[in-house]
Amino acid sequence: MLDALDLDLTPVIAEQPDPVLFATVSGAHLYGFPSRDSDVDLRGVHLLPAADLVGLREPDETRSRMWVRDGVEMDLVTHDLRKFVRLMLRRNGYVLEQLLSPLVVHTTDAHRELAELAPGVLTAHHAHHYRGFATTQWRLFERTRELKPLLYTFRVLLTGIHLMRSGEVEPHLPTLLEAVGGPGYLPELIAAKAEREHGDAGVDHARVAADVERLHAVLDEAQAASALPDAPSAYDALHAFVVRVRLEG
Repeated sequence: MLDALDLDLTPVIAEQPDPVLFATVSGAHLYGFPSRDSDVDLRGVHLLPAADLVGLREPDETRSRMWVRDGVEMDLVTHDLRKFVRLMLRRNGYVLEQLLSPLVVHTTDAHRELAELAPGVLTAHHAHHYRGFATTQWRLFERTRELKPLLYTFRVLLTGIHLMRSGEVEPHLPTLLEAVGGPGYLPELIAAKAEREHGDAGVDHARVAADVERLHAVLDEAQAASALPDAPSAYDALHAFVVRVRLEG
């Protein structure tokens, strides 16, 4: 299996039209269940010149590139800093997982500073993000009966529960099983996913449906009891950060 951390992505970062503040590995590698044929999902932030944001033309706030390297599909998506920070302020756990991913392929001082500000956007309402994500993945599983959306369903529910309880963003499913717990068959499903990206989950539907319903209830309880605030506290600090980094270029 290709190790995403062994990839030399310096040329890819260098050829981007604007500075890249960070790029990290997301997706199955971050979640702890990559398969032999998983693609490598790279996510990050680029920095547009100030002139691009004050002129008449629509700014290129999101960029994406897909290519194949050594037989592995690579996928790079970056947002402009302002758009990324706005997503952070919208209860978007997905971008926080990208920002805080330990699988770093490119970093800067601005990346580290933004990560330090991340706790100030966490709220109890982030449970809605994970609840909605789980519902979407469960519907996909019910339609396809594939293993991948089933693991995603459990992963996001456990991430949401852990966040509500601890105030920490943890997307790695094996770590979540130790910290939060979960159905005893999940390690076996993770091992099965390592062998194939797609395919039937081969599970008792009624059993997993009951477990998913139970974890939804646990997430509801964790949100109700969470010490996380109702609103972000870092808005002003993030505004000042975006302005300063933009003007510094």
